[in-house]
Amino acid sequence: MFRSLIRARSQSSFSLVTMSSITQRGNARPLSEAAGSHSRDKILVLGGNGYVGSHICKEALRQGFSVSSLSRSGRSSLHDSWANDVTWHQGDLLAPESLKPALEGIASVISCVGGFGSNSQMVRINGTANINAVKAAAEGGVKRFVYISAADFGVINNLIRGYFQGKRATEAEILDKFGNRGTVLRPGFIHGTRQVGSIKLPLSLIGAPLEMVLKLFPKEVTKIPLIGPLLIPPVSVKSVAGTAVKAAVDPEFASGVVDVYQILQHKTTPS
Repeated sequence: MFRSLIRARSQSSFSLVTMSSITQRGNARPLSEAAGSHSRDKILVLGGNGYVGSHICKEALRQGFSVSSLSRSGRSSLHDSWANDVTWHQGDLLAPESLKPALEGIASVISCVGGFGSNSQMVRINGTANINAVKAAAEGGVKRFVYISAADFGVINNLIRGYFQGKRATEAEILDKFGNRGTVLRPGFIHGTRQVGSIKLPLSLIGAPLEMVLKLFPKEVTKIPLIGPLLIPPVSVKSVAGTAVKAAVDPEFASGVVDVYQILQHKTTPS
């Protein structure tokens, strides 16, 4: 997710790559019989080849939805069979006109786009790029918009100020343009198995035990000055994916900001 729109130039700086056009890479193959009644509900996942985005694509397909994805790198490098059922688009959220072809016929958009760099770059990646997507989706008649944001971590926010500034700006744009049809998910640490090149990082070895312990504490402990935000429970990537898909397709799902405790309450089915 974090590297969907950035390219490293050196160990200390990042640059954004802007594309003037959008190219479809690969067509979705027929979905399984599970598609059934959901076959007309099309979901576009922004940043679908990343850690969280790939799990959202997989979960949406499992539920029988038609899924497409747009990201700077285009088609996922994953070789899992589910990736063949996604329509992959290559494009740049900083080039608003390039989004229009990918938005055709889309009912819901889920954005997982984010990244790190200098403060100004983080504002562009987490803010400007996503805000462009929100505006384009609203103009294109998209019904619902879901955004994977981040929980507040108190003083830590100041260390990556541009990251949170961009995310909060995107949240405001979603609530303005989509109102009760927009949902913002604010998870903390997201655990699961993360693919980095050929290596699989088992983040759940740390995240799962912490989740089990920290979710037993009342939510109020996270308000304790300085240490409170560090007590926000981690959440599994499957829970985030399941909640995101539900928010994208269920008109009765709560709009506005959904915190980690609400995400934890969402029961997912193993896939």
